[in-house]
Amino acid sequence: MTQAIAPQDRIFCAIDTTDLAHAVDLASRLCGVIGGAKLGKEFFAAHGPQGVREVAKAGLPIFLDVKYHDIPNTVAGAVRAVTPLGLRIVNVHATGGLEMMKRAGEAAREAADKAGVNAPWVIAVTILTSLDQADLDDVGLRGPISDRVVKLAELTQKAGLDGVVCSAQEITAARAACGPDFKLITPGIRPTWASTDDQKRIVSPHDAMAMGTDVMVIGRPITKADDPVVAAKRIVAELS
Repeated sequence: MTQAIAPQDRIFCAIDTTDLAHAVDLASRLCGVIGGAKLGKEFFAAHGPQGVREVAKAGLPIFLDVKYHDIPNTVAGAVRAVTPLGLRIVNVHATGGLEMMKRAGEAAREAADKAGVNAPWVIAVTILTSLDQADLDDVGLRGPISDRVVKLAELTQKAGLDGVVCSAQEITAARAACGPDFKLITPGIRPTWASTDDQKRIVSPHDAMAMGTDVMVIGRPITKADDPVVAAKRIVAELS
């Protein structure tokens, strides 16, 4: 449950780079300071599973942020392929539908058992934090963002997955709909002293924790700081 997670373990640093040496160095420096590293499509496209293994050697749990979205069989195969890497978290898009999400969860559990690793949390992305209401209207998704997020969270829970990615602004509504044990992972987290960059629906780390997030993904406020370790420790201190 949310209350059992230590403040530092709630923070996963988004290491968005194609520079393998830099990613390994950053993960090594942050090990023991925060809860994990998020590696996204940019990194995975450049370095694949072997790159993930190299970063994982630093000791930080890995959130593989690949946001799989395809037909159920293809997504199940992709999740099955990456699960033996020993991931803490892997994700798909909730808009891929109920069957796709079910198959992803089943594939992760089966592959983990076969590989002798712990099954990762399989979570689903609801609405990207780079999108606001006008953006949703542009692509034909009418209605308040919070309503969309809750509906997708409920579908994700029905599929048997572990949780969702949502803006911290939707934590309260998603938590009310899905209960205390459903994992809520929140990007778009920005300390008050950091720039907002391209995120639109943002919340501070302190407020996100108070709202009940399980894991907050923080990238540039740490990775672009003069000293990433100092920046990470500053955020942890603000949560304590």
